[in-house]
Amino acid sequence: MEGRSRRKLLTRLWVLASGFAIFEVLWVVVSFLKPQRQSASADGQKKIIDAGSVDRFVPNSVTAFPQGRFYVSCLEDGGFLALSRRCTHLGCTVPWDAEKEQFVCPCHSSSFTIRGDVVHAPAPRPLDRFLVFIENNRVKVKVDKPIRRSAFANDEVVYGKKGQGAESSKGQG
Repeated sequence: MEGRSRRKLLTRLWVLASGFAIFEVLWVVVSFLKPQRQSASADGQKKIIDAGSVDRFVPNSVTAFPQGRFYVSCLEDGGFLALSRRCTHLGCTVPWDAEKEQFVCPCHSSSFTIRGDVVHAPAPRPLDRFLVFIENNRVKVKVDKPIRRSAFANDEVVYGKKGQGAESSKGQG
């Protein structure tokens, strides 16, 4: 009789432990699949990063901004582009290789020009970009949403006072 009650107790404990384990697995799966909340700034504005003075950037150079997950490309003519750090193939972070003057993906060797154009596949399209604007001679980048593109367009480039004409707000979408 004592063997039966002990067996019954152990069976109940196993069922209880299994129930907790299943609950835990379901909790993890639901937490993983649930969309994350977007954190809004105190004033409700879109996230804008001040990249610095127009004079800070050297023509034909790339400056990384890890906090915004983008690069600012200063083109030969002094125009600005803000490019996403994510490869358009599988989303790996693409570092700038100053020696090759290209972005080179470490995952599958896709490479991109300073303007984000694809040089070597398997990347299917250019790097995404972010909105750039010049305000009070400062380069500012709106990083709330990357802009998907299929090819480079001249109107994506933004110029400061030293570029083509006066301050510009080109490339706003």
